[in-house]
Amino acid sequence: MIEWKPLGAGARPVPQPVATPLVWAGAGVGALVLVALLNSVVGPDRTELALPALSLLAALLGLCARFTAAPGTALLCWLFLNGFAIPPAGVLTWAGHRDTTWLACLLTATLIGTALARLVHARAAYRRLTGGHVRPDAATGDGPYDS
Repeated sequence: MIEWKPLGAGARPVPQPVATPLVWAGAGVGALVLVALLNSVVGPDRTELALPALSLLAALLGLCARFTAAPGTALLCWLFLNGFAIPPAGVLTWAGHRDTTWLACLLTATLIGTALARLVHARAAYRRLTGGHVRPDAATGDGPYDS
């Protein structure tokens, strides 16, 4: 006799992050395309648009990356921001406070994206293991729960 078993019977693991070199390749290509698009549409002197756009790209790349990929992702985005989004194009410069702030902003965006992804994946894994039920609060004996 045939015994039918559901395919998704076991607990599914938390998704593995993408390999760091792939994230860095995505950062390089994405930053190049984004800066080229911004330079062609609004002009090369618009860092007030380029920094938020590259920060958003860094955060999106952080959603699928490991924490160890964050510094490299931020650095690649900064290289394209500094080299091609501000004049003179193609020349890397270091303007102390400005570039430190830009690097910190890009690194923070990447770390926020990565932390957010880890929290969402951990919560989803917890929900899968507990079957969607939330335990009552142990201290007071009440709380949100599904019966």
